[in-house]
Amino acid sequence: MKRNATEIVSQMTLEEKARLCSGRDFWNTAEIQRLGIKSIMMTDGPHGLRKQSGFADHLGINKSNPATCFPTGAALASSWDRKLIENVGKTIGVECQSENVGIVLGPAANIKRSPLCGRNFEYLSEDPYLTGEMAAHHIKGVQSQGVGTSIKHFAANNQEFRRMYINAKVDERTLHEIYLAGFESAVKQSQPWTVMCAYNKLNGTYCSENKYLLNDVLREKWGFDGAVISDWGAVNEITDSIAAGLDLEMPSSHGAGEKKIVEAVESGRLSEEALNRTVERLLKVIFKAFDNQKGNVTYDISQHHKLARKAASECAVLLKNEGNILPLKKRGKIAVIGEFAVNPRYQGGGSSHINPHKIDSPLDEIKKLAGEKADILFAQGYKLGNEAALMDDNRLSDESSNPNYKLIDEAARFAESSDVAVVFAGLPASFESEGYDRQHMSMPDGHNELIKAIAEVQKNLVVVLSNGSPVEMPWIQNAKGVLECYLGGEAVGGAIADLLFGEANPCGRLAETFPQKLSDTPCYLFFPGDEKNSEYCEGIFVGYRYCDAKGIKLLFPFGYGLSYTQFAYSDMRCDKISIAENDTIKVSVKVKNIGNVAGKEVVQLYISDMAGSVLRPVKELKGFEKIELQPHEEKTVVFELGKRAFAFYDTEISDWSVETGSFEILVGRSAEEILLRQEVTVHSAEKKQNYTINTTFGELFEDAEATDRVKAFLKDI
Repeated sequence: MKRNATEIVSQMTLEEKARLCSGRDFWNTAEIQRLGIKSIMMTDGPHGLRKQSGFADHLGINKSNPATCFPTGAALASSWDRKLIENVGKTIGVECQSENVGIVLGPAANIKRSPLCGRNFEYLSEDPYLTGEMAAHHIKGVQSQGVGTSIKHFAANNQEFRRMYINAKVDERTLHEIYLAGFESAVKQSQPWTVMCAYNKLNGTYCSENKYLLNDVLREKWGFDGAVISDWGAVNEITDSIAAGLDLEMPSSHGAGEKKIVEAVESGRLSEEALNRTVERLLKVIFKAFDNQKGNVTYDISQHHKLARKAASECAVLLKNEGNILPLKKRGKIAVIGEFAVNPRYQGGGSSHINPHKIDSPLDEIKKLAGEKADILFAQGYKLGNEAALMDDNRLSDESSNPNYKLIDEAARFAESSDVAVVFAGLPASFESEGYDRQHMSMPDGHNELIKAIAEVQKNLVVVLSNGSPVEMPWIQNAKGVLECYLGGEAVGGAIADLLFGEANPCGRLAETFPQKLSDTPCYLFFPGDEKNSEYCEGIFVGYRYCDAKGIKLLFPFGYGLSYTQFAYSDMRCDKISIAENDTIKVSVKVKNIGNVAGKEVVQLYISDMAGSVLRPVKELKGFEKIELQPHEEKTVVFELGKRAFAFYDTEISDWSVETGSFEILVGRSAEEILLRQEVTVHSAEKKQNYTINTTFGELFEDAEATDRVKAFLKDI
């Protein structure tokens, strides 16, 4: 039965209203039995369900109930597949219903400002457009099952160093173009039930108390109609938070928050009207959760595992395939090397740590697929927990003191006697996690030394990477094949086998730039800041935007990824070559599979402002489509571009603005590989200018109306 939130609020006492604004305990909202207001449960996500039945924590320390562990956000975004991530979201929603969970905390839509952020494995992309699209479809999927989401962490939470206190200093334009745009797109497209505010301060004010963020932008500009909840422990002062637009403090404050709210209302420091609005928003979410409860939901674990395997294969990015070394033949001797082949790194640490139903072993799955004609040899190569390069960046240069040396020597002998060697390497769990940032971009020395040693004895070398963020690859020239699998979830072992033997065709594309070295990253000089402030001095030039502007030679560019087939682009057409700023333009391009196997291509569209007066990136992603093509099949991809595709955030009017001028529409397969281009003209709506005694004649003469007035004035003197 539908209940009227406004009517219920009118029946509540001040104490009851205040009680509802803090959690009942670690995961549940408060209940008001007198009025039939029940408690709903929230649990961590976003790549699976982390419901704890016993002792609760938000760092993934204590075990949770079994659930399907899907690829993490970094991997899912690399699929560039809206339907896939929506399907994953639907499946997570089903599992939430089976556990009577009302809201799952995710997706995580923070921008990857630096590859060192310890939580990058959970975040989607360095690009706000891609972030917004993937987050929106994740939300749609979960909420289609009657379960709420909580998009997080709002906003500018881009590091783990002092995340509870750091002040992110971001200029207005950068904030809106880079760090808010992904949230904006997801909120407008999908209306998540809740938004989670971040721990940090933003320009001097805690996000939990930031009225500009929580009310002026989120609610008034974007039209968000859900509730805002705090990250766990992010509330600094509950009454200031309620006044600013926060609705729920999590976890429970054990009565302290309730007492403060009551005192603030009674003293007049907090208006009861503001509290009423907060409680009404909370009640709407609580009632929605109970209205959508299905009860007695069960699911097929094997089917969910199958989807996890498909997702992992769709997310993996083939970075190198020299001489078509991949896919491997199912015959001969294949050396499989590295402990990750038997103990895969499949997820990150912290609040998103899932307890999976089962975990595929890459080695076992390789043996299954290879069949009887292939001889699979395994060597450990390194011992996890005994890495040579630790977080303090220590190095072991003396071979005799290297605990991995004997393992490397054994692995090299196995590789030398084989037809091909597949080395599993990457970042151990200790190198990246919620709670701390990475200190460098290196893999453990033991992993790099292993790859180097194998390359010296085996020219047919394939490296399979498991990591949540970009790594340096000093061995890249010596590997014929490189497969980036990120943290691919519980079924990543099976997905790797599918990809290595061609049962699946790699179709992932990088959702972030892979620099050659850390000093090539835009915030190298500023990340993570000092004890108090993190200054976003690089401004809008994040990721590929910075690399384009500086002409930096990259390891692999944003949007990059190979396939076992090839695609040809042709016949790019625009239905208009001149539009007003509020019109739309349709862009079509033909894409053909010119290879001999079926495959998927990610068609990417970028926009370049050719002559604007405002400093802008060389190009920005404004559209993408993933299509599947059979051998020799051709399809036409159509994009529709509106004002925002051409706009920048204008701080003079605090809104999006388009300058009259020429823009280039660029279509290609990565930020570096642009194949087709078309110039169009966009005519801006007239913007009222504010002229002063310091305005130059040059600026005046750029405005037709001002020019006429100046000429009339000059004629009269």
